[in-house]
Amino acid sequence: METTSANFDPVPIVMAFTPNYLIPACVSMLSVLRNAHASDHFHFICLLSEPLDQPSRAILQKIVGEQTALSFVDMDNRLSHVYVIEKYTIAASYRLLIPELLPQYDKVLYMDCDMIIQNDVAKLFRETDLSHNYMAGVQEATLPEQEEHLSAIGCKSGEYINSGFLLMNLKALRADDMVTKFLKAAQDETLEFPDQDVINMLCKGKLLALRPIWNSIRTFFLPQYKSYFLRYYPEQEWNDVQDHGNIHYTGPKPWNGFTIKFDLWWRLYLEIPAWIRRQYPFNKKVFYFFKIYQTQIGRLLIDGLQDIYRSSKQRNG
Repeated sequence: METTSANFDPVPIVMAFTPNYLIPACVSMLSVLRNAHASDHFHFICLLSEPLDQPSRAILQKIVGEQTALSFVDMDNRLSHVYVIEKYTIAASYRLLIPELLPQYDKVLYMDCDMIIQNDVAKLFRETDLSHNYMAGVQEATLPEQEEHLSAIGCKSGEYINSGFLLMNLKALRADDMVTKFLKAAQDETLEFPDQDVINMLCKGKLLALRPIWNSIRTFFLPQYKSYFLRYYPEQEWNDVQDHGNIHYTGPKPWNGFTIKFDLWWRLYLEIPAWIRRQYPFNKKVFYFFKIYQTQIGRLLIDGLQDIYRSSKQRNG
């Protein structure tokens, strides 16, 4: 593992991505830093499906600054026997190996790189006592169409953790040789969400629940799903999610099209130096749509059309 810059006592944050996710990863890192105190330091550990060239590594360091440590771990062929569904990248399963990959840490934060952080993750990291638990994460508000799958893997509705944002107790996971168990279970081709299902199946009873603001998945923002959310969480949690939840783009990605809170992603994207953005251009049509959405008239028009669409969908569905 190659490490660059910073020699403090940082909060270790693990992210896994393929080269085409370099800029989304940069935006996610920026969002962490924008919501941290000046006294906080971070160590971003990048699990890579293939090596990043030196210019790409330099771009990451430029964006996070010299006071933030970066490490790069080449994961090529480490998960050759794990079942991977076509719509997910192999990088999504790298989190299963983290306890063995990082023996120098007893506790880390893992986050997907399609997230925008709006809260102080350093505070969460330092103040959360995992005790005997393997991990801490946010429980999804189970939808009716998900209940059959949860039952099939032995999980209860409302207790299924989304694996996109996890506090991980590496010491406990290593002590119980959980990586070996994860990899064996992940060979099951009947799993719908391989790594996430494995974590929920094998860590059951040792998963600490976090508030939904820490991993606010797409359905947490959509009004048509509010009634399902309120089956498991109080109204105040819904309000807090809308106000400052960490956005996890579990559906459409904001750099590819219109989705929930897509404008927040583009605002952070524009903080990346222009010379870097020119090297990694994104969908121009979506960017122009974002520019229109930034105007008062554009926002009113688009939000109004969206409300009409959602109301129509609820009536017909």
